[in-house]
Amino acid sequence: MSDEKKLKNAQNVYKTLCAMLDEKELKYEKHEDDLVVTFILGGDDIPMQFVLNVDSDRQLIRLLSPIPVTFEGDKRIEGAIATCQANYRIADGSFDFDFKQGRILFRMTSSYIDSLISKDVFEYMVAVASYTVDEYNDKFFMLAKGQLPIEEFFKKK
Repeated sequence: MSDEKKLKNAQNVYKTLCAMLDEKELKYEKHEDDLVVTFILGGDDIPMQFVLNVDSDRQLIRLLSPIPVTFEGDKRIEGAIATCQANYRIADGSFDFDFKQGRILFRMTSSYIDSLISKDVFEYMVAVASYTVDEYNDKFFMLAKGQLPIEEFFKKK
């Protein structure tokens, strides 16, 4: 597929994304040059930041949500272990742990190669991501601050 055709297809996917956000009456910022939208959702305890990007080259929708916590020093090992445990439990998406910086990012992707993308894809991605991030962001925060022992992180609700 030519780069021009990929870009046109990506722009259509981006329009569908924006239409879904408008339909849900979510406040968001458009970054049309990069085919990116950013928005914040209120969680049960910590606001959640989301970045959705339509990647025309790879024909991929990428949703990212940085977890607003940093694991310092020896807490980084606990952060890495907790990230692995969280990933074992979730159905879609994943948490990425940057050991060097002690930061966690939730990531979810969906390919749109040879596909027609409906608003439902974006609704699903945002719903699953917001549920998952909200479920774990406070636990990661408390673990990083020493307020939650790693053994408690492993316990189910």
